[in-house]
Amino acid sequence: MRLPTIYLSHGGGPWPFVEVPFIPPGALEPLRAYLAGLVATLAVRPRAALVVSAHWEAPVATLMTNPQPPMLYDYTGFEPAAYRLQWPAPGATFLAGRVKQLLHDAGFATAEDADRGFDHGTFIPLMVALPQADLPILQLSLLSSLDPAEHIAIGRALAPLRDEGVLLLGSGNSYHNMRGFGHAESTGPSRAFDDWLAAAVTSEPAERRRLLEAWTAAPAARACHPREEHLLPLHVMAGAAGDDPATLPIRMNALSVHVSGVQFG
Repeated sequence: MRLPTIYLSHGGGPWPFVEVPFIPPGALEPLRAYLAGLVATLAVRPRAALVVSAHWEAPVATLMTNPQPPMLYDYTGFEPAAYRLQWPAPGATFLAGRVKQLLHDAGFATAEDADRGFDHGTFIPLMVALPQADLPILQLSLLSSLDPAEHIAIGRALAPLRDEGVLLLGSGNSYHNMRGFGHAESTGPSRAFDDWLAAAVTSEPAERRRLLEAWTAAPAARACHPREEHLLPLHVMAGAAGDDPATLPIRMNALSVHVSGVQFG
């Protein structure tokens, strides 16, 4: 059975496992509940997941190939417990060769990183979704070019994995202006961009691709994404979607901004 591709907003820092000063208690409860059912509600359990996190960029598409990935606490300023979190999922090293071949066939150079660990774009949402840490995970970098068309093409190359028992996850945030969170003046621009995003991803496939490639023309695009790394995992997931339709399983207003998650297929 073909698995969906999913773009999710991963919350903030080590939330919800330690207190985060800028996130009031319960503010992101809809997101936590959504993430908790992310894998459990799939029609079939995946044999592995490939995760594209906003928190890893590299000159070429790079695979994390440690069979027991360590933790990468790539956040600062939180209480000590944030740096003791553990999520010991195995690395899906058995997928690396297949992924490299698919990317090579699509014209992408690849590399491996045997030292890198799970960054918080991966381990935070998956600690909620998979607390038992019992699903092999392969993490793939973004390209440091941050080119939207290239990331859609990467997703298109990875699409066959969906028929091979691999869940494709893109982890970022559909709103990511750190200066805007918690400020009422951010609500209007974030709603405008979120409405555009919903219309774009639910367009027919060719139009969806065109709109996502030209995402900077969207209303309030740069107000919501001063830098695009938290949006580009969506482009990878949209590329892997092929002609599959999109739904938005979560749309919420939290910390004065509108945030959405997208599922294709």
